[in-house]
Amino acid sequence: MPQIRRRTRPFTALAAAGVLATLIAGCGEVVPESDGAAAESITVVDDADREVTIEGPVERAVVLNSYGNEFVRAIGAGDTIVGVDKVSAERLPYMGFGEDEVVSEDLSEINFEAVAELDPDVFILPRNGAWEEAAAQLESFGIPVVVATAWDFDVFHETMDLLGEVFDRPDQAAEVAGFYDEIFGVIDERVEGTEPVPVYWETVQPYLTVLPGSGFDQIITAAGGENVFGDVETGGDVQSETTVDPAAVAERDPALIIHEFDPAAEPTGSGRFDDLGDDLLGRPGWQDIAAVQDGEVYVSNGWATSGLSKAIGALYLATWLHPDEFADIDPEEYLRRWVEDYQQTEFAGADEYIRKVG
Repeated sequence: MPQIRRRTRPFTALAAAGVLATLIAGCGEVVPESDGAAAESITVVDDADREVTIEGPVERAVVLNSYGNEFVRAIGAGDTIVGVDKVSAERLPYMGFGEDEVVSEDLSEINFEAVAELDPDVFILPRNGAWEEAAAQLESFGIPVVVATAWDFDVFHETMDLLGEVFDRPDQAAEVAGFYDEIFGVIDERVEGTEPVPVYWETVQPYLTVLPGSGFDQIITAAGGENVFGDVETGGDVQSETTVDPAAVAERDPALIIHEFDPAAEPTGSGRFDDLGDDLLGRPGWQDIAAVQDGEVYVSNGWATSGLSKAIGALYLATWLHPDEFADIDPEEYLRRWVEDYQQTEFAGADEYIRKVG
C-alpha cells in the first residue's frame, strides 16, 4: 500500500510576485503558473466551471464512470489509472482493474479513505457524481478533483480537450476528437435533405425512454430521425429519461425501435438478444406498430452504441434510418476502429453487441 502523502501546492516565484495570469476562456483551457521550463503544475477549468490546479505530470489517477475510463484509455493514458468505480471494473474487463482498485460502488458511494490510500495525482468524475463531496473530502490530502463528463454528447470536445490537458496528451485527445468528427462528417453529409424518421429509443428498462436534453435524443436528431417522445419536456433523471405508458408507444407508431441495455465489453451472447427481442415483439398492442411490421427493431449493448460519446450509435442509427444514403458505409468498421485502435482490445465482431430482432 503506498504511503499517503499530503501535498502542498508549490509557492512559485511568479506567484510570490503576484504576476500569475488567470485568463481562462472555457472548459479545459490551461493557465501556465510559471514561464520557467521546469514548471509542472497546470490550471484547468472543468465541467463544473471550477479552476483546478494539478501538480503534473499525472502519473496516478482515480477515474469514476466507464465512459471516462474509455476516454482516458483512448488518449493513451490508461496506464495512469489506479482506481475506479465498481461499474467501470465490471463493464471494462479488458482494462484489468482488480478489487483493490475499486474505490466506489457508483458515482456517489465513494470510499474516500481508499482513494487517499491510492495516493492519486488527480480524482476525476462526471458532473452527476458526488464531486462537491469529493472536493471537500480530498482537499486535506492535496488531491485535486476534476469534473469531466464523458457520457455527455453535448460537451464531447470540451471533455476531450480537458482530459488531453490533464494527462498532457493534447495530440492524442485531438486524434480521438478527429475520429469523432470524421463519423459525424459522414452522417451530416448524407442525412442532409432527408425526411426525419420517427424513432422510439428505449434504455435498460421496458418503456424507459429518452427525452429532449439527453444525448440519445440528440443522436436521434443527428442521425436523421425524430424522437417520438420529443414533445415531452420533463424527464426523470439528469440524462432526461422517463417511463412512458405502453399504449403511448403504439399510438406514436415509430418506424424504428431500438432497445439499448447497459454497456459491457464482454460479448453479449445470443440468449440475451433473443430474450429481449421476444419481449419487444410480444408486447401487447405492438404488432401494429410500423417498426414491428417492417422488421425495424434492434437490440444493442451500450458499449457499442454509446461508444465514443454515442457517435458509433448515431452512425448505426443513420444507416438503419436511411439505408439508401448509407449503402456504401459499414458502421461495423468504425466500431472496430474504436475498439482496436482506441480501446486497444480485441474486437469480437458487431454481432456480439448489436442485432436486428427477428
